[in-house]
This record gives sequence, C-alpha cells and structure tokens, in this order.
Amino acid sequence: MSMDHDQIRELLHAYVDGEIDLVNAREIEQHLQSCQDCHGIEQQIRALREALMSDALAHRAPAHLRRRVRAALRREAKSTHHVFSPWLIFATGAACALLILAAAFFQIARVSRSTIVDQVVANHVRSLLAGHLVDVASSEQHTVKPWFEGKIDFAPDVDDLSVDGFPLVGGRLDYLDGKNVVALVYQRNKHPINLFISPATVRDTSPSLITRRGYNIFHWTRGEMEYWAVSDLNPTELREFTALLAR
Repeated sequence: MSMDHDQIRELLHAYVDGEIDLVNAREIEQHLQSCQDCHGIEQQIRALREALMSDALAHRAPAHLRRRVRAALRREAKSTHHVFSPWLIFATGAACALLILAAAFFQIARVSRSTIVDQVVANHVRSLLAGHLVDVASSEQHTVKPWFEGKIDFAPDVDDLSVDGFPLVGGRLDYLDGKNVVALVYQRNKHPINLFISPATVRDTSPSLITRRGYNIFHWTRGEMEYWAVSDLNPTELREFTALLAR
C-alpha cells in the first residue's frame, strides 16, 4: 500500500538517516522527484545533519560566557588559597565541560535558526510562485481571524493596518519548523509581506533584521507568540511594519 504525502513527510528524517527499508526508500525517492515541498524539507534536514556532524561545532563560546567561566575559576582558586585540592580539580573540570557544552548548544542554535530562516524565505517565494498567497482572501480582520478557528490550536492576533499603509490581504495555513503556522499576508505598494505566527518558546524579544537571498526578514516574539515577517520590501518600511505589530 502506497504512502500518502503526510506519511512520507513524517519519514523524511528517518529517510535521511538511512533508517528506511529499501521498498519504502524507493517510494520516498519517487515522491521527492515530484514534490517540491518535501524535497525542500529533505534538503534542509540534510543541511542541518551535515552541520551538526561537521567540525563547525567546535565553535568559540560567546565572549560574555567565557568571561563568566574565567571569573568563576578565579573565585574558586582564591577560596582555596592556592592549595592543591581535588575540589579545585573537580570545579575546573566542571567549568570546562560547561564551556564546551555551551559552545555546542550555541552553535546548534545558530544552525537551527539559519535553517528556519531558509524555510521562511522558501515559504514566501513558494506562495508567490504557486499563486497560493492566501486561503482566505479578505481585508477584514474579523473575517480572517475566525477562518483559522478549528484549524490550529492557538489564537493569533490579526491586526488591521490599512490606515498605516499596510492593508491586510488575507491569510493561509503554512508549515514552518515542523509545525503548522498562521501566515497573514499584508501589502505595501504591491510588495506582499508574509507574516508567519506560531506559539513562542522564549520570552519577548525585539525585532531583529536578517537578510537572505535578497529578502528582508524580521524576527521577534511578543505575548507568547513568535513572528517572522518576510518581504522584498526595503528594510526601512518593513521595520515600520514590524514596529506596528511589536508595539
């Protein structure tokens, strides 16, 4: 029995790791030749896997973390009055282990963030090329927001920014970082802006600019939600757009 699209997508990680039997692997390979979405996800998984297995994880920890570890070692050395102690050896070893682990997690977080940025840009471009910019086309926030009810397990804010020069075009469901997300579409002088929204896992952060493949992306978290705004709009106007949402 052939697998459907969702089953194949769930098996992509196992496929990349070589954990799929030959019959299913061939079926997945055939599917990847015809499905650009799954092919793009597969390439992202491979890129992340290669990055995690490469020597790039031998990354220097941030300067502030190195300073904190050195300060802790100096305090420990002073408390022992320079007496050779097993506790000093233990503390030194623990601090070094902490530094190595922190550097590894720091680099993994950077790789993961870079992968998500690539997905954000790919989703934006695909929505434009495929002519699938919105599932619900409306400039009314009270029409767009109820459309998502029952389709996702969170309630995003849908802001009407038409008076600020960023009219709402509509919304759609999208897929980002392994989960369903809300995609709201706004416009500025015929430049579409995709705003991806999902539940946040970190505290509030200010919008930060990223440029990738000629597109400008702003990322921030606010009110337990994570936001990615992407467009070919110039950074100044896109920053104005994000400021309206992050206020």
